Amino acid sequence: MKSASLQYANALADIALAQGAAEPATKQLADFGAAFAESAELRNFLASPAVSREAKHAVIEKIVARTGGSKIIRNFLYVIVDHRRTAIVPEMVARFQEVIRQRQGIAEAEVRSAVELSATQKTDMAQSLARMTGKKVETRYSLDPALLGGAVVRIGDTVYDGSLRHRLDEMRTRLAE
Repeated sequence: MKSASLQYANALADIALAQGAAEPATKQLADFGAAFAESAELRNFLASPAVSREAKHAVIEKIVARTGGSKIIRNFLYVIVDHRRTAIVPEMVARFQEVIRQRQGIAEAEVRSAVELSATQKTDMAQSLARMTGKKVETRYSLDPALLGGAVVRIGDTVYDGSLRHRLDEMRTRLAE
């Protein structure tokens, strides 16, 4: 199902970017995804083959109107329901966000450090990562005392391990040889 969700996400990204509505579309789709995740009744209603297409469209129309959604999102959700793809809505929301970030040249970095980084250190880290990737970097920071010192950065599938724990493990391996 990953490829199906990616195809739908790419199609929506094409439309949203062409109309200059990437940011609002991302927020609106995330809002719908949150409502979808919270309500088993909504999930069952939209997935049920016993419910008419018109009834599903009416519910989507109300939800989109209540959340301030656009025609783009409304029509996209109609297509999802019409093609019986509601089961992959959560995955589709995540894929859409990834596709939009990728197309806008934004990388998401997850930084784990042994101690809380200062504002200056965080700024320096973000600037260094932006230079390394050639992209604008959105960083999320978390603490991991097991690192002992330094930091571990994950950008997509790439991990940069500058932790003291990693260096000690490397030294242990070399000495054991």
